[in-house]
Amino acid sequence: MRLRLDFAYDGGDFYGWAKQPALRTVQGELEAALHKVLRVPEGEVGEPLRLTVAGRTDTGVHASGQVCHLDVTEETLQRCVGHMDLTAVAALEYRLRHVLPDDIAMHKVSVAPSGFDARFSALERTYVYRLADGACRAASDPRMRGFVLQLDDALDVDAMNAAARLMVGLHDFGSFARPNPGGTTIREVKQARWERVGGAGGVQRRGTGCVPALEDGLLEFTIVADAFAHNMVRSLVGASVQIGRGKRTLDWFAEKIATPLREGSTGPIAPCGLTLEYVAYPPDEDLASRAELIRARRDSAEL
Repeated sequence: MRLRLDFAYDGGDFYGWAKQPALRTVQGELEAALHKVLRVPEGEVGEPLRLTVAGRTDTGVHASGQVCHLDVTEETLQRCVGHMDLTAVAALEYRLRHVLPDDIAMHKVSVAPSGFDARFSALERTYVYRLADGACRAASDPRMRGFVLQLDDALDVDAMNAAARLMVGLHDFGSFARPNPGGTTIREVKQARWERVGGAGGVQRRGTGCVPALEDGLLEFTIVADAFAHNMVRSLVGASVQIGRGKRTLDWFAEKIATPLREGSTGPIAPCGLTLEYVAYPPDEDLASRAELIRARRDSAEL
């Protein structure tokens, strides 16, 4: 049977999603936890517990709405029930929550609908990059340092949004991304925008008094696309920040979109501010056809 896992993680202490020898990764920790609670020895030939993820995140990147799937036999799944008065799926969710490290949170484990593929059935992914510039009171709050990039400059948000508007549409983002072997950097961006949270002086009412909202004044970049190439979001943010600082022009950015050439001025910004927020899927009846379509596109791109 196929299970869907919805979860979140703080990426600060991980070397990205993908499992790597001798390095701490999200996939490595999750698969180790699954082997433990399902009592399957790691490396067993009969039934490897291998996760397929919606979107591979880089070193230091976070996720609040990550999705993956796991194929497992019903017999193996039953091993996690023990003496609990729970279904096997609910027991797995319960045990994972108690076995996983503190920087991974399991939201839900469920039986996946027919045709579901965490990677290929996805319609779009939403990433948010958060930064605190010189105009933001949160810039000096140490509680923000793990998921917000701190900058001294006061950025020109209007100029950054002018660049964001140029990202929308089907483009070759070769100036801002590295393709996977045999892959492509052509992607369709559906939304891209910069917004300042709350605004200066925003407050939250608590009891009889008022306290400043924790994220008041942060700059958030939200981008939605069918998929993303390696380092694509962080490189687009880095270019936007250069424009916001007045170090690059909108014409420069437009030329980078028009001419997909990777070079030193379009490298990725720090990963700490980036979070995978949401993965959207079609209705259950369209999951299989969506996955088939995306696999066919990938195969044709690799030819």
